[in-house]
Amino acid sequence: MNRLTTTVLTALAPISWGSTYFVASELLPPDRPLFTGAMRALPAGLLLIALSRTLPKGEWWWKSAVLGTLNIGAFFPLLFLSAYRLPGGVAAVLGSAGPLFVVGLAALLLGERARLRTVLAAVVAAFGVSMVVLTAEAELDLVGVIAGVVSSASMGAGTVMTKRWGRPEGVGPLAVTGWQLTAGGLVIIPIAALIEGAPPALDGKAFLGYGYMMLINTGIAYWLWFRGIGRLTATSVTLLGPLSPLTAAVIGWAALGQALSPVQLAGMALAFGATVVGQLPARTARTPKQTFSSPEDIDRNVSMDLSSSEVRR
Repeated sequence: MNRLTTTVLTALAPISWGSTYFVASELLPPDRPLFTGAMRALPAGLLLIALSRTLPKGEWWWKSAVLGTLNIGAFFPLLFLSAYRLPGGVAAVLGSAGPLFVVGLAALLLGERARLRTVLAAVVAAFGVSMVVLTAEAELDLVGVIAGVVSSASMGAGTVMTKRWGRPEGVGPLAVTGWQLTAGGLVIIPIAALIEGAPPALDGKAFLGYGYMMLINTGIAYWLWFRGIGRLTATSVTLLGPLSPLTAAVIGWAALGQALSPVQLAGMALAFGATVVGQLPARTARTPKQTFSSPEDIDRNVSMDLSSSEVRR
C-alpha cells in the first residue's frame, strides 16, 4: 500500500471524530461526557480484542496501560472538561495545537527532524481552525485552558510513544488498538462513576448513537489512526488532526443549518492547505553522481593540474 492510500485512510479517523459533536447533541443523553467516553472506548476495545483473539504479553501489559491512558483514559476526561469550561471554539483551537507537541516530542524521542515546513504547517493549521471556530464572544477560563492544553499534550505524547514502542512481533494494529481502548475505558469508568453517578436511561436514539460512536467513531477510527502511526511519521499523522474541527464545521453547516462566513471559509481553506502541506514527503539530499576515470584520464588531469598557472606560481 502506497503512502497516499495510507494517508487517506488515516485521515478518515479525524474526519470521523469531527462527527462526535453532532451525534452527541442529536442522539445521546445530555451532560454525560464521561459516560459517553467510557461507552466509546471500553466496548470497542473488548470487541477488537475478541476479533484479534490476542492478549498482551509481558511488558505489553503495562505499555498498553500507559498508551491507553495517554490516548484515551486521560485524553477524553480532560478534553470534555475543557469543552465544558470553555466555548467550543476555544477548546477546538487548543486541540489543534496538538501537532506542535508532537513535533517537539518526535524530535526528542524519535529523532524525527523538526523541519521548518512542518512547524509552519502546524501553526498555520491551528490559525486556520481558529478562524473557523472562534467567535468574538469567546471567553477564557484558566481551568479549561489548562485542561485543553494538557489533553493535547496527552494525546501528543500517546501518539509519539505509540510510534516509539511499535507493536510486538507478530501482532497487528487491531489487537494493539483493542488493548489501548480497553485500558483507556477502564481508566474512565471510575472517574465517570465518581463525577456523573449512575448511568442514564437509554432510549433507541441513544443506542443508535452509542453504537455509531463505539464501532465507527472509535473502533474503526482508532484502528486506522494507530495503523497510520505505524506506517507514517508521527508528525505527518498528527497534522491530520485539524480535519476533525473542519469536519465538525461542515456537518454543522450541512445538517444543523449553521451559516459559514467568508472568514470561516477562508480559515477552512487555510487549515486544509496546511494539512496537505504537512503530508508532503521530506526532500532528500541528492547524492552526487559518482564517476570513474581510466588511468589515462587520471594522468592527463594530474598533468593539467601541475601545468596550471596556480601551481607555477
